[in-house]
Amino acid sequence: MRPPFPPSPERSAELRRRFAEEARSERPDLSTLCLLVGAEADGELDEAGLDAAQLELDRLAGLLPYRPGGPQAWAVALRELLGERMGFHGAPADYQRLESSLLHEVLVRRRGLPILLSVVWLEVARRAGAPVYGVALPGHFVVGFGPDEGQVLADPFDGGRVLTGADAELLVAGATGTAIDPSMLRPADPLDVVLRILNNVRAWAAARPERSDVALWAVELSLLLPSHPARLRYERAQLLVQRGEFVTGAVELEAYADVVSAVDEGAAERVRGEAFAARAMLN
Repeated sequence: MRPPFPPSPERSAELRRRFAEEARSERPDLSTLCLLVGAEADGELDEAGLDAAQLELDRLAGLLPYRPGGPQAWAVALRELLGERMGFHGAPADYQRLESSLLHEVLVRRRGLPILLSVVWLEVARRAGAPVYGVALPGHFVVGFGPDEGQVLADPFDGGRVLTGADAELLVAGATGTAIDPSMLRPADPLDVVLRILNNVRAWAAARPERSDVALWAVELSLLLPSHPARLRYERAQLLVQRGEFVTGAVELEAYADVVSAVDEGAAERVRGEAFAARAMLN
């Protein structure tokens, strides 16, 4: 992928306004939020590109058979269309690419991380009327069809392979070393899916210190979600200091220290020390 060029400050402000508005709506739209993340990453993704991605999801949904049957039949129909016919799948190398976390790129390349491929499955299946939802297994995102007592899981990263109970247990054991718990199989909230995608972007950028710009926008979008870890404010402040915005970073560190002091004065003092050090870098 070419190095993505960020949008203009004016475009970014508009994208973030729309992202925050959608995230706080009564029923947040997963594809819209994911595409706004993509537009924040890639300044070339304009309104026409956003519309084209939604139309592609509509087109794919139109290729599914009309109401093929129960959960198993839906899972097989999605696998046959998206995994086999359209070639959506993942590979280990996809973890090294930023575009694997951007929905518009995944729709073009038909490659991506498990969670983004799952978003494609979810959005195509939802448009076709399937009883579908995301399942955030530890370390590996999959999709589920049907109610608890008849749940069918499929792995879009593996081309939509329908999972047996033993398959799911192996995935969880490989990620955590523990047995699967029924709570792990619950439907994932769309906003939790978006936060997990942004966490993946942050992890990608953390391994590449030269891409602190990517880490910063991923943190800032995460902070626009109604529910997010408070520590993200600390991470944002550190990134600002890392990028040479010493005063702004110090102010953010001090604000975070004030919040932390209510529960851990020692930690607050350490953060205040970081703020003092950041201001000293101006000399």
